[in-house]
Amino acid sequence: MAEAADERIRPGPLQVLVRRYLAHLADERGLSEHTLRAYAGDLDRFVVFLARDFLGRPPETLAPEDLDRLAVRSFVASLARAGLARTSQGRALSAVKGLLRYAVREGELAASPARAVRTPKAPKTLPRHLRPGEIEALLEAAGDPAGRAAEPASQALARRDRAILELLYATGLRVGELTGLDWPDLDLSARVLRTLGKGGKERMVPFGRESERALRAWLTDWPHVREAAGAAARPEDEPVFLNHRGGRLTERSVRRLVDRAVEAAALAAGVHPHTLRHTFATHLLEAGADLRSIQELLGHSSLSTTQRYTHLDIQRLLNVYRDAHPKAKGG
Repeated sequence: MAEAADERIRPGPLQVLVRRYLAHLADERGLSEHTLRAYAGDLDRFVVFLARDFLGRPPETLAPEDLDRLAVRSFVASLARAGLARTSQGRALSAVKGLLRYAVREGELAASPARAVRTPKAPKTLPRHLRPGEIEALLEAAGDPAGRAAEPASQALARRDRAILELLYATGLRVGELTGLDWPDLDLSARVLRTLGKGGKERMVPFGRESERALRAWLTDWPHVREAAGAAARPEDEPVFLNHRGGRLTERSVRRLVDRAVEAAALAAGVHPHTLRHTFATHLLEAGADLRSIQELLGHSSLSTTQRYTHLDIQRLLNVYRDAHPKAKGG
């Protein structure tokens, strides 16, 4: 009886393919934990849809050859009926397409049934960015130990938070890139750091004097946070940003500390770590930096990604037009 139960829960060919694909993304493509979780969730939802709603069979009986274009299109339609935003629908379809391309490369399918399925067109919206005054308020709120206990450890973590937000705004790093930094990756005197972006692509990113100051203040606290957690203080080869237990800070913890700073600064909701990346790019563009340079700093492989990512606010465009165009003057 136990053997029969084990047989029933053994993963089927499609489930095994999903696991292999996710391992491929982690080991060979170097995707972040956040992206991998999103892909895993989307593919799990795809398998559940196929088993329960489309084919009416147990998931462990499903195989790649059971899939066709109608199955993929029906899955996307189910996401729309469930009320998912078009961006979420597109991400899920991208995960499925990637899985099926992998199946073709591995010889499990002759051709991908998702190849001709169109991605739902997402509405074009401009990501939020912060104005200079808002950025200053956010940075001050992050570095203010008010609301924390008065113990030195709590004040040290306030200085850590200030260093994190200073560096995010100064460099435009992704959260995963920030949490992956080790002290040898930073040259504080030259004010430059080395990071591994998507796909394991290395790039050098400069940062300013305020970030250097904040990092040096945190470096002074760093050994004490490690020692208080019972860990050896070795900043030469350890994570730059620690949690209160002395381990490497997680992406989720960075998001939580941004939420705390947003609340303390009384900013409108909707500010996330990625908002600082977009703010970094927008402020550079507004100051006259060219898109190619911004592309390099952000670690985008395609210039078109940078063009979608950055924008000039409409008021600045109107001011430039009114100052420069002959027909806009006078009156």
